[in-house]
Amino acid sequence: MQTLPRFRSAAFLKEHIFHTMAFYHPHCIDKRGGYFQYFRDDQTPYDPERRRLVNSTRFIYNYAMAFLHFRAPSYLQAARHGLQFLREHHRHAGTGHYAWTLDVRDEADGSRRVQVVDDAQYAYGLAFVMLAYATALKAGITEAREWLDDAWQQLEQRFWDARSGLYADEAAADGRWLPYRGQNTTMHVFEALLAAHEATGEARFLDRAEAIGKRVTVELTEHTQGLVWERYNVDWQPDWDYHRDEGGDTFRPWGFRFGHQTEWAKLLLMLDRVRPQPWLLPRAQALFDATITRAWDQERGGMFNRMAPDGGIHDGRKFFWVQSETMAAAALLGQRTGLPVYWRWFDKLWSYMWDYLIDHEHGAYHHMLGPDNRPVGNDKSPTGKTDYHTLGTVYVALTALPSS
Repeated sequence: MQTLPRFRSAAFLKEHIFHTMAFYHPHCIDKRGGYFQYFRDDQTPYDPERRRLVNSTRFIYNYAMAFLHFRAPSYLQAARHGLQFLREHHRHAGTGHYAWTLDVRDEADGSRRVQVVDDAQYAYGLAFVMLAYATALKAGITEAREWLDDAWQQLEQRFWDARSGLYADEAAADGRWLPYRGQNTTMHVFEALLAAHEATGEARFLDRAEAIGKRVTVELTEHTQGLVWERYNVDWQPDWDYHRDEGGDTFRPWGFRFGHQTEWAKLLLMLDRVRPQPWLLPRAQALFDATITRAWDQERGGMFNRMAPDGGIHDGRKFFWVQSETMAAAALLGQRTGLPVYWRWFDKLWSYMWDYLIDHEHGAYHHMLGPDNRPVGNDKSPTGKTDYHTLGTVYVALTALPSS
């Protein structure tokens, strides 16, 4: 009979962080600048020229967090390495805008060419720029304070829609907002605001986080069965048909995303720690409870990916981040409520990840499993996965352990 680890052990969780980091470090560091972002299951990098903003910033987060917890100088050096590339290449010196995708190549004369491939301007990207700077600041990189303030001002000036009390998603070259609206951008701005407050102590970041969190998880869900819908029109009315016929779209798929329900639960409970409000715990608990009963595969274990508005499973695949975000939410609910049911879900999710998602041979997590719990493809990171989700949620779980 297999003996499982003690998942509620700080020693286990810290060892797991090392195990996950070891898949990327130092293999992801490109001495020419930035990080390699695409890997096979066996650690082999591919598409070494491509640099996407969200991955560049998530790696900075990973390294800064690792340094904060383990104080290894190599982690801090790697975070600075990523910040240099972010400042010198993703960021346009004249406008301050951050390019979404870059191409890095060596020329015949030995020089390096960095070219903008996609200059699309997303609030989602700026949210992760803020997260990277805030985490770097917490790690002692003091110059990141000025950069954090600048990113916040950009987000406010270019994407904040005061009329709706939420963020627009994308700006055209002339600054006009494109019509698409999605909650995922606001959710990651919320995450960045919590980090910015933790790094600076400034209440303005919590003020905004509280406002947008209530807007998305309370007010908007009054029209969407109490769950967080993903897609909206310019007036923030649910767009029930956006990508309905393209359900496999990687970044904007149709349906309720189970992982975002529990990710919001996690984030609301993190806000509750620093600014308690009567609505936070009930809303987090409701999102978690409504999700886990619908998402869990009763036959083979693990959480499915998406649900149609009628309650049917629309996407039966099982993604690494969905299980991990739910694990962290379960830990915070277990700590906050004292109810054993949430710790049982914590153990159940870890057991599933341990058996199927974690690559015990090479490290890190498989990106996606089919409904039968078999890996789909041999890419650890088909979209540039950095395991920012799995690392970040383990840090959260560490703070929620009964011994903490």
